[in-house]
Amino acid sequence: MEKPNIIFMFSDQQRADTMGCYGQELDISPNLDRLADEGVLFRDAFTAQPVCGPCRAIFQSGKYPTEIGCYRNGQSLPRDIKTLANYMEEAGYENAYVGKWHLASDRASYSVPANPDYETHAIPKERRGGYNGFWRVSDVLEATSHGYDGYVFDENMNRIDFKGYRVDRINDFALEFLDKYDGKKPFFLTVSHIEPHHQNDRADYEGPDGSKERFKDCKLPKDLEVLGGDAKQMYPDYLGCCKSLDDNFGKLVDKLKEKGLYDNTIIIYSSDHGSHFKTRNRETYLKGSDDYKRTCHSSALKVPLIIAGGAFKGGKVVREVVSTCSLPKTILAMAGVDVGDNMIGENLETLIDKPIDEDKFVYAQISESRLGRCIRSKDYLYSAFAPESNGWDEDRSDVYEEEFFYDLRKDPYELNNLVNDKSTLEIRKKLAKKLIEKIEAAGEGKVEIIIKE
Repeated sequence: MEKPNIIFMFSDQQRADTMGCYGQELDISPNLDRLADEGVLFRDAFTAQPVCGPCRAIFQSGKYPTEIGCYRNGQSLPRDIKTLANYMEEAGYENAYVGKWHLASDRASYSVPANPDYETHAIPKERRGGYNGFWRVSDVLEATSHGYDGYVFDENMNRIDFKGYRVDRINDFALEFLDKYDGKKPFFLTVSHIEPHHQNDRADYEGPDGSKERFKDCKLPKDLEVLGGDAKQMYPDYLGCCKSLDDNFGKLVDKLKEKGLYDNTIIIYSSDHGSHFKTRNRETYLKGSDDYKRTCHSSALKVPLIIAGGAFKGGKVVREVVSTCSLPKTILAMAGVDVGDNMIGENLETLIDKPIDEDKFVYAQISESRLGRCIRSKDYLYSAFAPESNGWDEDRSDVYEEEFFYDLRKDPYELNNLVNDKSTLEIRKKLAKKLIEKIEAAGEGKVEIIIKE
């Protein structure tokens, strides 16, 4: 049987509720909504690490970040592990990667430059995670570009400068690959956009020109409306970024159809994490200065996830909670590779048309803003952290304390933390036990969670 082509397109810092299929009222995502109508929409998908580098490490390794020393930004992917690209190449695939990598550079802190500085220079082949073919990449794309200009590097380490809106140009590189594709092998193409991530050096979201006016009357999600942060100023441009992502996704689909590739291509769309728009973590060392993601709250953890093609068809909806840590295993299953326990997560295909596991929990590790761990089910969100530990320098702790507990049945926007409510003691004890199981299953050793009684 002919193996399918596979495209994994993911954004950076995109909330699920920016898309119509997740409830967005504005016409932001018609092309992706159409994909959901054709394929499978995962209604409650959550990242396992809401920071750029660690999440990408999961995508490439199928391991928890703490297993491979990539628990925060500024830690390169180990060169001695078997990666997703390695497996795909063994399975007969041609690999291609365009956009943001964020797994080549090492740095001691945000104030100390990376050494050597792959963040703004070409990434040598041994630091590309096994991607040996088409390559149009910057390690830290926000450091080599802005909304309307920048550069990446090709597979021969040549710099490629671009002008024009960044989403358009990154997508153009994906179209370039498809135009050059010779059809000799099935392909696995990753398109890693940086939008709608804020532009670090400008402290702004850089939507296409006119976004502020176009989306000035947008309705804020309830959590942002209540908690404030900087969403009132930033959300119109944020939505402009998301609209551009959808427009360019439409161009990618058109190219696949033009080339006669669409019917044998499985497409995955997701994001590395969401954005809380400075509404959380105000008590941490970051003081809310540039922190849009480093929290267990759903504003940072919940992401879009749509898969269409192959077995993922029919406009179906999976309502069970899932983690995007399952994507590497799922992608390999699409390619006919069963990695078993060599990767975390589950094959998401097995959830289609299956009864919902109401008691299922997904797990996430939090770094940088704190050393934290959390679990999320359909009904509950429960988080613990190590208050004496530094989330940048330490990747685990023997002892955690409760930090958040939300009953999502009554409080879907996570506005009422019940961790000090004595009436919730028994359910918190049960959740602490479940969280400990998840922490220990991730290979972090024996731990204790101190419960507020």
